[in-house]
Amino acid sequence: MSQADTLVRERTSSPLWTFGLFRSELTTTFRRGRTLALLGVLAAVPVLIGIAIRVETSGGGPAGGGRGGGPAFIAQITNNGLFLVFAALAATLPVFLPMAIGVVAGDAIAGEANSGTLRYLLVAPAGRSRLLLAKYATACAFCLVATLVVAVSALAVGSLLFPLGDVTTISGTRISFGDGLLRAALVAAVVAASLSGIAALGLFISTLTGSGIAAMATTVGLLITVQILDGIPQLHAIHPYLFPHYWMSFADLMREPVYWDEVAKNLGLQGVYVAVFGSAAWARFTAKDITA
Repeated sequence: MSQADTLVRERTSSPLWTFGLFRSELTTTFRRGRTLALLGVLAAVPVLIGIAIRVETSGGGPAGGGRGGGPAFIAQITNNGLFLVFAALAATLPVFLPMAIGVVAGDAIAGEANSGTLRYLLVAPAGRSRLLLAKYATACAFCLVATLVVAVSALAVGSLLFPLGDVTTISGTRISFGDGLLRAALVAAVVAASLSGIAALGLFISTLTGSGIAAMATTVGLLITVQILDGIPQLHAIHPYLFPHYWMSFADLMREPVYWDEVAKNLGLQGVYVAVFGSAAWARFTAKDITA
């Protein structure tokens, strides 16, 4: 091996180069029009919820609970705008957030192959493992950013349309507004972590095909299928093993004291999905014949 080859290998194997690869992937992902459109849609959901509740309550109607519809947090929004954060996350977590994650993760590898740029990313002797890790880290970063977009949009709308103040927990106790904000930040972090499983699944599917559209459609299709299975009472035996089953457990963070059991089960289940489908994605991608 020549001295130049040795120098290149040392540079591409350094942690600094790995961080640079992740930063490049992050920049590319968040500059795409599709990504910005997804974030725009997510930001609009709390706005629509807030305006709908404001219009309904100003007309003398019940706030969410009167007809039995909507997430449980909606009834509290008119008393405290901070609850719009919890209601918006509860409304977007079953469908909108995971679908957005499925689009980004499903396109991670397959989109590069479809556009013919994947082999150029692998020209440098950095290894496929590092590229796959950078892709997954970018998907996880999108999980966090997408969740924060919903939460921040909801907080802004809630503070504009409704009063703010001490927070009444699910247990009936009252905590300060500052403590409520900390609970909201904790809820957002747990919701973002809840999406890590679907991100790993989407990345695995992305390694199976060279079509970004096919990978995204398959990921979203599996999400919908699993959601349907989780809603069938006769299949209760498999429900605890389905990645969306404990998603709504973040509501337990609004208890006093916090009830951690379901939250821990959720995070543990997501860890299993990340380990299984992350390993499967690595095994597939490292052995895959890259022609595009």
